[in-house]
Order: sequence, then structure tokens, then C-alpha cells
Amino acid sequence: MKKLIILFVLLSQVVFAQTKQMSLEDAVYGRYTYLNPLSIRGFAWKNDIVYTQILENALVANSVKEAEQTSVLSLQDLNDLTGADFKRFPAYKWLSNDQLLVNGGSRYAVINSQDKRAEYQIILPEEAANPLFCEASKFVSFTKGDDLFVAFSDGEVKQVTNDGGIGIVNGQTVHRNEFGISGGIYNSPNGNYVAFYRKDESMVKDYPLVDFMAREAEYTPVKYPMAGMESHQVTLGIYSLETGKTTFLKTGEPLDHYLTNVAWSPDETKIYMVELNREQNHMQLNCYDIVSGEKVKTLFEESSNTYVEPLNPIQFSKVNPNEFYYLSRQDGWFHVYKYNTDGEMLSQITKGEWEVSAVLGFDAKEKTLYLEGSLDGPLEQHIYKVDVKSGEALKLSAEPGIHNGILSPEASYVFDSWNATEVPGRADLLSIKGKLIRNLFKAEDPLADYALGENKLVTLQTGDGKTNLYGRLILPVHFDPAKKYPVVVYVYGGPHSQLVTKAWHNQARWWQYYMASKGYIAFTLDNRGTSNRGRDFETAIHRNLGVLETEDQMQGINYLKSLPYVDAGRIGVHGWSYGGFMTLNLKLKHPEVVKVAVAGGPVVDWSMYEIMYGERYMDQPQENPEGYKAADMTSYVENLEGKLMLIHGVQDQTVVMQHSMKFLRECVKQNKQVDFFAYPIHPHNVRGKDRIHLMEKVSRYFFENL
Repeated sequence: MKKLIILFVLLSQVVFAQTKQMSLEDAVYGRYTYLNPLSIRGFAWKNDIVYTQILENALVANSVKEAEQTSVLSLQDLNDLTGADFKRFPAYKWLSNDQLLVNGGSRYAVINSQDKRAEYQIILPEEAANPLFCEASKFVSFTKGDDLFVAFSDGEVKQVTNDGGIGIVNGQTVHRNEFGISGGIYNSPNGNYVAFYRKDESMVKDYPLVDFMAREAEYTPVKYPMAGMESHQVTLGIYSLETGKTTFLKTGEPLDHYLTNVAWSPDETKIYMVELNREQNHMQLNCYDIVSGEKVKTLFEESSNTYVEPLNPIQFSKVNPNEFYYLSRQDGWFHVYKYNTDGEMLSQITKGEWEVSAVLGFDAKEKTLYLEGSLDGPLEQHIYKVDVKSGEALKLSAEPGIHNGILSPEASYVFDSWNATEVPGRADLLSIKGKLIRNLFKAEDPLADYALGENKLVTLQTGDGKTNLYGRLILPVHFDPAKKYPVVVYVYGGPHSQLVTKAWHNQARWWQYYMASKGYIAFTLDNRGTSNRGRDFETAIHRNLGVLETEDQMQGINYLKSLPYVDAGRIGVHGWSYGGFMTLNLKLKHPEVVKVAVAGGPVVDWSMYEIMYGERYMDQPQENPEGYKAADMTSYVENLEGKLMLIHGVQDQTVVMQHSMKFLRECVKQNKQVDFFAYPIHPHNVRGKDRIHLMEKVSRYFFENL
């Protein structure tokens, strides 16, 4: 009896605790602030047995072997040494056991942590952007405006380019950040050269955007090459710090092909780069001599009847400088391959129907590879060690969920930061055998006091029954299976996305919990075309965007309709960007099923979308007229029934406002009523405090109409 009383008291405490209802502010603002689990801040390996972290605005060191902690540098120490006025301890990186690089805004400082002194500093001008530090030669390369500069530790600043502006852009990302490109500057290993992109977009027509907030509206054009139109042209320059001269690689014609995944050879004599044709179905890994700019050779090529999408530069071996590793999907799944510099494939290290998502590193002799991947299923990510010779993999992370690892310098330990459906966040220290050495951090659950709807994963199948589809279902708070509930489907559905995993709360958005608190079922499904399921799953949508994705989403909706507690006459859909396109597909192709829809920033006509993304998935309009016509949402306006709202950011440079305008015009021509709202000053999405306004508008539309 005593045990029953204790159990009753504990259950009563849980029920009593979970009484908060999620507000819209909680769902929108809180998700990234007070309802976001805490984590270890600034973890880094100092050496193989000591790691550091930022704790209470100071840098502290921890021993792997003993649970002891020592101070390295306080915020006040750092400000005193550098003359800075940092309010929080800034980003940092260990250059050696005692040398610490601190990067705070425009200031780069190298600190000797042992002697507590600043060895040197590099302070960039206020207008500096895209900075990249070079330890070997003590400089930072950066851009100012559309030109490239180099700042040295003695205060000298050299201007590398002088032709920036009026359609010429130096040292910045190109191809709209496609193909894994995240920067436009590549310092050489020993710091003697700086490679940089030069983009000529003078031949691309200015696309009209207008700033309506000025006293008189101002014309603020951008370069926006659309599918099938003339594209910008990119070259790669090699600047010699010794001679002050720049050599451009002779990458030849056609001039509008793509240059991606730049990598320096260890001896700085060559550049290795992936070149992709405009059709994006054929790539070459090419080697160039940096002095002459001439192509030395093509190491290997990959082709596809859909598209090839190189996302990672080659990674040279530290044991043999004539060998390198490459992450490729050539067998249908992202796997690690080993090549030599003659282009000969030496081995495929990982194999199977799973994806390698990141390479963490190797042991000293490169006999063991450490990586993150989905060997245990597409809804999880684990840390593995792989025998390079046999390919045999051993999972190091034990618990289900999403794991991210940082390998110690000599590959003796792994820092494992992870979360799972019911785990908001943990950080563990693992041995290379997978043994848990110590838990370093365990996040408290910021949603512990909230009443949340039940969140569960569901497995469905494509219409042909051959492929699994994974979804997430959130039931209303205080769910009663005897009642009928409306459903709001949140959809994205495009490439490079995965909305359903075994991350915390199965990767749900807090807005879905908010809708559940208002009596709605919230549902999300990852359809064909999305990530982490292999090449065939992703490329199935090629040239026919919106077709298979809609079929798969309808499989999800049919599942919902089969549930006895779903009101099949009250199904709504909401999505943004590709999700806005999918929202229109579902609403217009299945008006008898989808009662209410809110499409944010929707792609309406892929011929008006930008060139790199659009042509990868649809080819050029002149090559695929039927596919473009079938994916044009204005072709289905005649089917419009019920309630539909379009929302668009006025300054959207990703899905330009022209999409919504074209759709609205067609609705007027066909006498179809549709609702519309525009967000002045906002680009592709609405962020900041205005996002609460946005999500209130979206929510109210469902409250009032569904």
C-alpha cells in the first residue's frame, strides 16, 4: 500500500507539473531561446588527453583521465591581453598545445595560454567580410565590397583585386552556395598563396527588387539568373603573396560551367577541383598547375542520367601525400573512396545502403576511419569506426538518436554530443572502443512543465509498396480517441531536407505542439526527393517536381483519413518555399481532400526559379517543356476550392515575389478567390519578432477556416 501511495504522489506531481500550455511566443521565439536545451559551449580538444570548454565566460580545461578542471583564460584576462572589450568569451581554436586562436568579430588574436601573453593580433577593418585565417603565414584574407584583401600581423594590408563591382565579385561564394560551397577564399597549406573565386555576372540581367521603406521607394536590383537563361561565369585565381601576382586557372569553355570543391595539394603546387557541366550530369576531378594555370590532368569522371552533385572536396592523406579520400554517391549512396593522384581508385572503404554524412578523421597510420552515418537506419545518425582495409564498421555511440562526434587529435577518444526522442541533449566522452568514459553534460528538459500532445513516428509506404516513408504524428493535448480532430499537415518535401528523425521530439517544430494544444493533429512526412535515403530515392523526382512528392504526401493523408479520430473533412496543409510549392500541389490537385492551405514563399513556376537549383532538378525549360508545364501551379488554378492563403516576403531573393504575383493574376483571371499577405523588408523567410506575427496569421487562418 505504501508503494502505491508513493507512486500516486509521483504521478500526481508529473501531471501537476505538466500544466503549461504552449503559447505562440513559446513556439516561435522560445524554440530558439528559453525552450532550447542548453549544451556544452565551445568544446575543443587541446591535445589528446585534455579538452576545453567555455564555462561562465571563461575558458577551462578538463582532463580525460581525471574529472578535474583548471582555468585557462578568463574573459577579463582575454580583454586585458588583447585590449578588446569582449562581452562574452568569443570563438576559439587551439593551434598547438599552448597557442590559442581567438576570433571575436573583426579581431584575430593568437594567445600563448602558458605564458598568458598575446603573441600577435590581426584587426580587420569594419567593412571586412568573409575572413579566413592563415596560421602558417599569420594573415587573414577577407573581402571588402567585391574585392579581396590580405591583412598581416604587422598591420600591413594588401589589396589583391581591384576590379570588384559592376558585376564582378571576388572572394565570395558562387553558384548561390550550391555544391557544398560555403566560401570563396582558399588559403594554401603553407600560407604562400590565396586561391579565390572571381564571379562575372555582368551578363546577367538585373532583377528588380524595391525597398518600399524609403521616403521614395528605391530600386535595389539583384543578379538572379533564371533557369534556361544566361548564367554568370566563374574562374579561380591564385594570388602569390611573394610576387603579388595572380594567375587564373585555364578552366576553358563553356564559360558557364561550375567550379566546385576546391582543394590544395599538400605541397602547394597544384589545385584539385571538381568541374561540372551546366547540365549537371557530368563531373570531372581536374588537377591544375598553379604557376601556369594549365590543366595537368583529369583524374576521374562521374556521369548520371539525372544529376551529379559533388558536395565535398578531396581530403589528402597525411601518411601518403599522393593519395586522397573522396566522399561520393557514385554507387547510389554517399561512401568514402580512396584514390591516388593518378586517378586510380585504390578502394571503396564504406559500402552498403546507408549514407556517410561526415568524415571525422583517421588514426595516425590511417588504418581506421572515424565517421558519422546512418548504418543503423535513416532516422538516426551514429558515430562509427571503420577498418580501412576490410570496411568492417563498429558503432561507437550506443543510444538511439542523432550523434555528432569530435575526434581527439591522436584518435584516442571521441566527444559525442547527441540527442534523442526523449533526450534533450547529452555530451559523452567515449573511448575508441565505444566505452563510455564519462558523461560530460546532461541537458535539462525545458519542456518538462508543458502539456504536450503525444508524439510518435509512423512508417508508411509509397503507392507501389516498395519503399518506406517515415512520418511524425502529434496528437492534441488531452486527446480523446472517441472524438474527431482536424489535421494540419506541415510539409517541405524538397531535396536536402529531412524533417522526421529520432532527434529530440522526433525533430518536431514547437508550432506543431502549439497547434496540438489548440485541438489539432499535427502531421509531417518525408516524401521521395528528400535526404538520407540514397540517390534513387532523391533523384526519383528529377524533371517532374511535385508529382511523386504529392503522391507520397497523399499516402500520408490517406493514412490520416483511415484513423478513427481524424475528421477527414477538416485537413489543412502549410509549408514554405519548396513546402509552399508542395502546399499548392496538394491543395490544387486534391481540392476535395485539402480544405485549407497556407503556402509561404511558394515556387509557382520553376522557369522563374534560379538557374543552379532549377536546372539540376528540372533541366532547362527548353529541354523539359512538359515537366515545367506540369509543375506550373497556375495550370491547376481552375481546381481551386475552399480557402487558400499565399504569404511572401517583399525582399525575397530566393523565391522572388513574381511567383506569387503570377499565381494571383491567374486567380483573378479565373475569378478564383484567394487570400494574400506580404511582409515588407523580409527576404525569403520572416525572422525576428515579426515571425510571431507571421505564425499568428498562419494559425488564425486554420482556426477560422478549418
